[in-house]
Amino acid sequence: MHSKEEKLEKFGRLLDIMDKLREECPWNKAQTIDTLRPMTVEEVYELSDAVISHNEEELKKELGDVLLHIVFYARIAQEQGRYDIGDVLDKICDKLVFRHPHVFSDVKASDAKTVSENWEMMKTKEKGGNKRVLSGVPDSMPSVLKAFAMQDKARGVGFDWEDKTQVWDKVREELSEYQAELDAMDAAPGHADKSVCTPSEDSSPEFRAAYDRAEEELGDFMFATINAARLYGLNPDTALSRACEKFRRRFTYLEEQTIRKGLSLHDMTLAQMDEIWDEGKALGL
Repeated sequence: MHSKEEKLEKFGRLLDIMDKLREECPWNKAQTIDTLRPMTVEEVYELSDAVISHNEEELKKELGDVLLHIVFYARIAQEQGRYDIGDVLDKICDKLVFRHPHVFSDVKASDAKTVSENWEMMKTKEKGGNKRVLSGVPDSMPSVLKAFAMQDKARGVGFDWEDKTQVWDKVREELSEYQAELDAMDAAPGHADKSVCTPSEDSSPEFRAAYDRAEEELGDFMFATINAARLYGLNPDTALSRACEKFRRRFTYLEEQTIRKGLSLHDMTLAQMDEIWDEGKALGL
C-alpha cells in the first residue's frame, strides 16, 4: 500500500496531467460541464458494473475514470474563476465533519442505524444543504434507485413500518389493484384488439384513461415491492441487474444454439425455444 505522501504525490500528478490536457489537447480543451455530463453518467454505470462483478482490476480502472471527471469539472470551474479542486475537497471534508458529530465532537452513537438516522437529520440542518428530507434525491436518478433512496431517507426520520412483515399486506394490496386495472383496461370500450396494449391515435378516451390508471397502479406495486426489498436488506437495483444478466446469458444461449442448428428464432415455436432455454438453465446459465 502507498503512504499518505505517495498518495498526495499521485493526486498531484493527476492534477498536472489535467492542466496539460486542458492547455494542449484540442478535445479536452473543447469540453464543458454540459458535454461531460453524459460521459460522467456512463462512467458511473461502468463503475457500478465493476462493483457488481467484483472485478478488482476493472474497479480500479473505473474509479480512476470517475476521479478524472471530478478533476475535470473542477479544472473547468477554475478556468472560469468560480472554484477549484481545493474548494471541492473543502466541501466534502466540511460535510463529513458536520455530519459525524459522534466522531468529531461529543455526540454519542452506538450503532450504524443511529448514525444513519442522525445523518438524515443533520442534512436538513446543514447550511446550504437539503431543507427537506427528500430534496436530496435527484430527479434524474433511475426510478428503481430513486424509489429505494426516497424510502431509505424517509426511514431515516422514523417514517417506516414498525414491523417489516407489515409490508406484505401493502404489496398484496397494490398487486390486487394493479391486476384490477389491467382487467379494466382490457375491457375498456374501444379496445377491441387485446394484443395491442399501448394507446394510439385511434384509442378511445375510455381506454386511454384505463391505461393511465393501470400504469399508475403498476408504479405503486413496484414501489411497494422495492420497499419490501429494502426492509429485508436487499438492493432492488442489484437484484434487477442480476436478473437482467441472467436473462441475457440464457437468451444468448438460446440464440447461439438456434443458429448452430441452422434455425431462426422467428420460425420457431415457443415450445421449441423453451426447450433450449431450459437446456441453458440446466447448465447453470
